[in-house]
Amino acid sequence: MDVAVSPALDAADRERLLTGTHHDPHSVLGAHPVPGGVAFRALRPYALTVTVVAGALRAELHDDGEGFFSGLLPLREVPADYQLLVAYEESVQETEDAYRFLPALGELDLHLIAEGRHEELWKALGAEPMTHQGVTGTRFTVWAPNARGVSLAGTFNFWDGTGYPMRSLGGTGVWELFVPEIGEGELYKFEITRPDGSKTLRADPLARRTEAPPNTSSIVHASRHEWGDAQWLARRGTVPPHEAPFSVYEVHLASWRPGLTYRQLAEQLPAYVKDLGFTHVELMPVAEHPFGGSWGYQVTGFYAPTARLGTPDDFKYLVDALHQAGIGVLMDWVPAHFPRDDWALAEFDGRPLYEHEDPLRSAHPDWGTLEFDFGRREVRNFLVANALYWCEEFHIDGLRVDAVASMLYLDYSREPGQWVPNEHGGRENLDAVAFLQEMNATVYRRVPGVVTIAEESTAWDGVTRPTHVSGPGGFGGLGFGLKWNMGWMHDSLEYMAKEPVHRKYHHDEMTFSMVYAYSENYVLPISHDEVVHGKRSLVSKMPGDWWQQRANHRAYLGYMWAHPGKQLLFMGQEFAQGAEWSEAHGPDWWLLDPAYGAEADHRGVRDLVRDLNTVYGQTPALWQRDTDASGFQWVVGDAADDNVFAFLRFDAEGAPLLAVSNLSPVVRQDYRLGVPDDIPAWYETLNTDAARYGGSDVTNPDPVKPEPQGWHGRPASIRLTLPPLATVWLRPA
Repeated sequence: MDVAVSPALDAADRERLLTGTHHDPHSVLGAHPVPGGVAFRALRPYALTVTVVAGALRAELHDDGEGFFSGLLPLREVPADYQLLVAYEESVQETEDAYRFLPALGELDLHLIAEGRHEELWKALGAEPMTHQGVTGTRFTVWAPNARGVSLAGTFNFWDGTGYPMRSLGGTGVWELFVPEIGEGELYKFEITRPDGSKTLRADPLARRTEAPPNTSSIVHASRHEWGDAQWLARRGTVPPHEAPFSVYEVHLASWRPGLTYRQLAEQLPAYVKDLGFTHVELMPVAEHPFGGSWGYQVTGFYAPTARLGTPDDFKYLVDALHQAGIGVLMDWVPAHFPRDDWALAEFDGRPLYEHEDPLRSAHPDWGTLEFDFGRREVRNFLVANALYWCEEFHIDGLRVDAVASMLYLDYSREPGQWVPNEHGGRENLDAVAFLQEMNATVYRRVPGVVTIAEESTAWDGVTRPTHVSGPGGFGGLGFGLKWNMGWMHDSLEYMAKEPVHRKYHHDEMTFSMVYAYSENYVLPISHDEVVHGKRSLVSKMPGDWWQQRANHRAYLGYMWAHPGKQLLFMGQEFAQGAEWSEAHGPDWWLLDPAYGAEADHRGVRDLVRDLNTVYGQTPALWQRDTDASGFQWVVGDAADDNVFAFLRFDAEGAPLLAVSNLSPVVRQDYRLGVPDDIPAWYETLNTDAARYGGSDVTNPDPVKPEPQGWHGRPASIRLTLPPLATVWLRPA
């Protein structure tokens, strides 16, 4: 068919398209009815010819220079399914015209995005493979309100976004383009024209899959995983976490067994954790991050599991395998800050967007990163939806929120003059408080059975109080389910590091935690942070020779598992590795090689951890009333000269467990402890000095019967043999 010359392209439109600053390329490109027929216009850089094909119709467009092709066809209406035949030097491609499609994002989506209330934001922004107007392709959407223009660049256009300008959808700041015939596995980025006219190539903030670092492209992804954990999900919400056994093994996936993929980990990690009896694993951040040495705490791909170990579906496979083994999956989540990489979120569209526009509020003083602007509704939406994304799409059972204290305080790590008080003249970051409350309330509303955990190192009031209940300071609670007990961790480790002869002067470091133990719902964390950067591994913190170090280590774990609160132990500490953890080589598994001379020493500690978890799980007194002060009673908390601590734990029915720690290196014979008079006999259910754990095997093998002699303010008492540097648990016979 002969093609007439179409109406000339307005010079301003042409300029804006070529410079990447056109807000509505669909109004110019594509096919449009005009007087005399239908005008076709395409922008195809590097093309030799462009031909319109519609049924029997074939019409080659005029070459208008600089990649523009146009023509006027004598048609009454735009063909419903025309295609473009694009000839390059070495190939000819027949393709749909991306500029003939209506927006593939609905009005409700745009409304919710503008309101900052889109709880499934990942379904509206990013790259979504779909069928649109009967054609398969991918819808690309990105929030960039300050951009003068946004184009799509990727493998499919040789990373030149000129021919793929996106359209702005109203005042929402969202740009959209449906690209036909582009699907899973394609690499892409957004080419953004900043307010000053310069360009920047950015990874998709909502990318669900990325290239493996150091490469930084986003990848179009659609999940194919079929879940097999329905029983787990149905069961997990039946008992609140703070009233259930909750024993956590903290893992850095990339170094637990270096070189393993998600799917290979799925063959080994669930079996290992199940054998040791932990109820949960906590994964150090799995979201994509450029620098492995950050351990995942400086995130660039908030919606993408790191590609270092496999695809998003591979990660789902690992979570599924853990669930099917009866193990919950917690994940570290990092909404406090993000790195400054110029291909990621920093000044994303040429101006501060995800970060606060005030440099005093945006620069994180400790890590050289940028803090999120929690007061901006779209940013809050990005983060709240991200929390939901991991819980809903990946079936994550809990989020441990990193660095909460740095979010809550305007003066965190800042000197006077480096921060501005809030509207009430205080140091609280009211925007961050509102964000955390919204995140927790939304997660608990939408995802039954999930728990959120705060790593919060100050005495902020009400971290685990419901958001609708105000405290003395006038704030509602932050709404977390659990909080890391950093005070207990620091105090108890300080005490344990002392030589036993000096411990009597520091007795209160072990007892003080009970003054505030019920102010929040606590987790007792011996985390990765405590075994790096010169802090030494847990066993290496202990005083004395190798035997005493291990005995202290075992006694401490026995004390920790009996203390009110949930337990968390970092990998490698379960078998008393002596070296600090390094992400480069992971735990020292060779210590458990039977050919190694001291293997039995390390295996003994691991056997203890297994037995601690087993007895713990079978003993409701150790977890059922963790957040109820009536579930704990000191037997003796002031035996400083003896280095002895003894207390009772009670379950909901009142059944007790007696925990006694002798943290001196001497055996204490006939040590008298006051006990209730309604228990006919006690038997030793766990002793960290047992020979099979590497101890001296000073035990109480026979049931211990109370005597009518009152002691420690109680009507009866028992006499025990307390092994050296050990913890003993006793239950009613």
